[in-house]
Amino acid sequence: MTSRIEWVRGNCRLLAGISAEFGRTRPLQGITIGTGIHLEPKTAALLLTLADGGARVVSTGNLSSTQADVVAYLRDHGIDVAGGTTTDQAEHDLHLEQVLAARPDLLLDNGGDLFVRYLADPYPGLRGGTEETTSGRMRLQPLAGQLNLPVLVINDSPIKQFAENRHAVGQSVLESYQRITTGADLDLLGDGVVLCNAGHFPTEIAVRQLLDSPRVVSQVEAAEGITTLRLDDGRRIHLLTRGHMVNLAGPRPLGNSIESMDLGFALQARCLEAVASGTVSAAVTPVPAVIDRAVASAFLDAYGSPGCRSR
Repeated sequence: MTSRIEWVRGNCRLLAGISAEFGRTRPLQGITIGTGIHLEPKTAALLLTLADGGARVVSTGNLSSTQADVVAYLRDHGIDVAGGTTTDQAEHDLHLEQVLAARPDLLLDNGGDLFVRYLADPYPGLRGGTEETTSGRMRLQPLAGQLNLPVLVINDSPIKQFAENRHAVGQSVLESYQRITTGADLDLLGDGVVLCNAGHFPTEIAVRQLLDSPRVVSQVEAAEGITTLRLDDGRRIHLLTRGHMVNLAGPRPLGNSIESMDLGFALQARCLEAVASGTVSAAVTPVPAVIDRAVASAFLDAYGSPGCRSR
C-alpha cells in the first residue's frame, strides 16, 4: 500500500503544486484542521498537503471506507488519526468526538458530521471550514444561522460537478458494480434485482428493514461484497456492500479517478486557505467563483494541452 499511496501522491499534479507552494508560504501555520473524510490514498495526498502548509491535521474516516494501510501511512507522516475501519455508528461517533476534542480551528467535513456535533457542544475559536458533499450541504443549510461561520461547499463548485460528480463518480460506481459482480458471479444474480448505493450515507437503501423483513427466508454472503436475500416467494435480492458507498466500501476499493479527486481536493485546499485567511464570511455557501476559476485553470495547465486552455 505504501507504494500505491506514493504513486497516487506523485500523480496528483495540482496537490503537488499546492504542496510546494504551501511549503514556502505556510498559510496554515499554527492552525489545527479537524477532518472526517474517507481515508484512502487520494485523501492522504490532501491531508499531507494541508500539513505541508503548516497545519496540525487531526483526522478520522467515514463509515466502512477507512483503509487501514492509509491510516498507518498517515500516522507515520505526522497526521493524528482517530480510530480505524468501522461500520459501527456508535464507534464512528466516538472517533468524530475525538477529532473535535482537539478543538480544531477549521473543519473539513464530509456529510456534516463534524459541524453538527460542534453545534451540540460548541467551543471558542472555530473559524469555519469546508463541506465536501451535497448530503452535508442539505444537512447544514438549515443550521447556517446557528453556525454563523464560513462553510464552503465543495460539491457546489461547477467544475467539480462536471469533472468529478458527472464523470468520475459515474465511472467509478459502474466499475465497482462490474467488479463486485464480475463473470464468475453472474449465475448468482439470475434475474434478481441488484441494489447498490453511491451516496454518502449508508441509509439511502433501507438495509435494516430489508434484512429484518419476515419475507426474507435466508441471507447468504454470496461473494465478497454481495449479500443475497431470498424471499418467501422465491425471488432473490442482491445487495452490494450492505448499502455502504459501493465504490469505496467494496472489494479492493479504488474510488474515483486520481485526476478528478486531485481537482476536488485542490478546491478543498484553496478553500481552507481562504477561510483561514479570513476572506470568507458567508455560511454554507458555494466555492467562491475566483477559487473555482483558478483551480479550473490550474487543472488545464497541469493535465490539458495548450489548445484546450479556456479563454
